[in-house]
Amino acid sequence: MCGRFVITSPPAALRQMFGYIEQPNFPPRHNVAPTQPIPVVILENGGRHFQLMRWGLIPSWVKDPRGFSLLINARSETVREKPAFKNAIKRRRALIPADGYYEWQDAGGRKRPFFIHRRDGHPTAFAALTETWMGPNGEEQDTVAIVTAPASPDLARLHHRVPVTIAPDAFERWLDCRANDVDDVMPMLKGPEVGEFAWHQVTIRVNQFANDDPQLLLPMTAEEIAAEEAPPPKKAPRKAVADEDDGQGSLF
Repeated sequence: MCGRFVITSPPAALRQMFGYIEQPNFPPRHNVAPTQPIPVVILENGGRHFQLMRWGLIPSWVKDPRGFSLLINARSETVREKPAFKNAIKRRRALIPADGYYEWQDAGGRKRPFFIHRRDGHPTAFAALTETWMGPNGEEQDTVAIVTAPASPDLARLHHRVPVTIAPDAFERWLDCRANDVDDVMPMLKGPEVGEFAWHQVTIRVNQFANDDPQLLLPMTAEEIAAEEAPPPKKAPRKAVADEDDGQGSLF
């Protein structure tokens, strides 16, 4: 799955890569979390556009989002059948710019975070599906989910699923829902090739989404890992102090 990701490339570089006409200026984000607004690239009126959307897709038929599960990922194997995604895969395909993502490996009952990124250091594009939810009072909210697929053998060491990534020469094919139907794009819904991505362990500070700084991406040394995994020191028990009694008594 993909539950946190990173966008650190300069806005101008992402604009050139994705080819949208807007010129947004946004800060680097080192710990993007579900329900936050994220950059999304769509194809509309013959051109690519940049748009902010809520990460967590809400199908149009949902009456009250507060009672609906948070759909941050869409499984590639079932997007054609699931009610939440079957219309979006036909009509509302999108891309999410990213420079990598986090995954947690369960080792001995302790979850260790890893930063996963392209081995060549270039940004990538997550395949995504979008939906506009309309509330009872006419309010609208644009929402998005990341498409995931089974991991390649190397990445499966961390987690059995990965975000689907779309190569730049396939952007148009994925985005153009009029020219390319579901049968045309389904072969694209697969994980990266073996060796395409690299990873390293990072600090457990990434567990708190409020932490958002470049230090989250730095590889951990063996000493730093040991320090984070060490149990907290035990607090010394407080000694009870007996009240002194001089024989006169006290009101307190």
